[in-house]
Amino acid sequence: MPAAGSKGSVTLLDYGAGNVRSVRNAIVRCGYDVIDVSSPEDVLAAEKLIFPGVGSFGYCMQRLRDSGFIEPLKQYIAEDRPLLGVCLGMQLLFEESEESPGVAGLGVIPGKVTRFDDALVESVPHMGWNGARTIRPGASTLLDGMVDERGYTDKVYFVHSYRAMLDEANADWVLTQTDYGDGSQSFVSSVQKGNVIATQFHPEKSGEVGLSMLANFLNSDTIVSPPPAVLPLPTVDRTVLARRVIACLDVRSNDAGDLVVTKGDQYDVREKDDDRGVRNLGKPVELAGRYYGEGADEITFLNITAFRDTPLDDMPLQEVLQKSSEQIFVPLCIGGGIRDYTDSEGVEYSALDVASSYFRSGADKISLGSDAVLIAEEWWNSGGETPGTTPIERISFMYGCQAVVISCDPKRQYVADPAALEPPPGKLPAPTVLKMAAGDEGPEGEGYAWYACTTQGGRETRQLDAIGLAVACEALGAVRRTPISTPDQNVQLDLAAKTDAYPFALLRRGRFFSTALTRTAPTPVRRHTPKVPANASSQV
Repeated sequence: MPAAGSKGSVTLLDYGAGNVRSVRNAIVRCGYDVIDVSSPEDVLAAEKLIFPGVGSFGYCMQRLRDSGFIEPLKQYIAEDRPLLGVCLGMQLLFEESEESPGVAGLGVIPGKVTRFDDALVESVPHMGWNGARTIRPGASTLLDGMVDERGYTDKVYFVHSYRAMLDEANADWVLTQTDYGDGSQSFVSSVQKGNVIATQFHPEKSGEVGLSMLANFLNSDTIVSPPPAVLPLPTVDRTVLARRVIACLDVRSNDAGDLVVTKGDQYDVREKDDDRGVRNLGKPVELAGRYYGEGADEITFLNITAFRDTPLDDMPLQEVLQKSSEQIFVPLCIGGGIRDYTDSEGVEYSALDVASSYFRSGADKISLGSDAVLIAEEWWNSGGETPGTTPIERISFMYGCQAVVISCDPKRQYVADPAALEPPPGKLPAPTVLKMAAGDEGPEGEGYAWYACTTQGGRETRQLDAIGLAVACEALGAVRRTPISTPDQNVQLDLAAKTDAYPFALLRRGRFFSTALTRTAPTPVRRHTPKVPANASSQV
């Protein structure tokens, strides 16, 4: 029985594939109770079924197979019963994917899911806020009230490296397309046939627009499906990625043991007065909620204490994520302390265990900092071997490369003569040396600089440069866009201008925003009208 005041119940197929808490919270936000699938019979008993998925194609199909869900799911779809697939939940409807050769998908939709061509797009994965363009005439329940007079939606959130493409065999399924890279990279961003709907984007992470789409599906007694598209499609305006606004919050315990958002001055987070207390800019959940209400497209929590010996279930940031995900419907990223460790009770945890606990608590991405630098150095010194056992590899295999972000604190190293720069030790790559702009030379007039990775909160400078870090971590399976947190804006701008092959999403630490830079200049479009929560903290 639905709870008092509830609009009804919807069944959620949670098979351990990524952050399902966000989907659950979005369903509750729309006014519905959640029924969890615990057996194959529960799939067939569902009145409406949500089928999410984050991670690798092969891993998720194996999870479905081990749980006995594949045949009931196929039967449910064959009976044309209401289903909403999300992200990988859409890709699994196809026959196969390049991501996992030899692994069969559900085979509901004809076609093969393929990887974006690196030579034709800005970067892989396709990550950020982009629009969707309807290709079928007539109304669709999912998009009711969501498209303009040209048939375009507002921006919704994507994060994926593989995509399905429109062809004659699946044209009767394809509902919308989205563009990325050159004209050949238009991909399927949503599908619908009858009562079966699926999206490549994440409605639960697309702010008010995504919540409205989810509500359209949940509230409808009769799902409306438009007639199939007619090929070939006419030439139309392309959709484009919007610039992202990312709020990055440093979180640590103050002297009273309370979690606060702080901001360092050259890594010193204590006030300059006699008390030397931890600088307090506000409570993490309240401040994150305020930034979401003001239009932030993503929220990042950086745990700068790391709580080194805390039992896993008692990690303070878990509660922060849980509470934040109940009111924030854009991506959440968490960094700090994601490594192998032994707690105060002698229990051993792997970095994958820590990451999994954060994903279950509401995180969409995890960020690795100092450990990523050491892993990258090992990769270079081994000649580029990928052992498969590093935290980057293990987490990206289970949750997908888009779930692993690398954070770096680079430090400028001035150089008078690039030709005289000594090579780094071992097999580390030679650093990329940049020419300084006029007025930005070093203290002794040096006209060049490179940017060294640092560890231990910026206290230890390494011989690996930031670009070498990006190359190694991408090879190991991390997301290609590498956040850089630094108090020096020139570092960010220099690297963004130099590294066309490795576009960087820039994060300013503390209370500041910055936009994500790509090699193109996408149209800046807000994702939703800002709504400031009534209980938002006034501290910024």
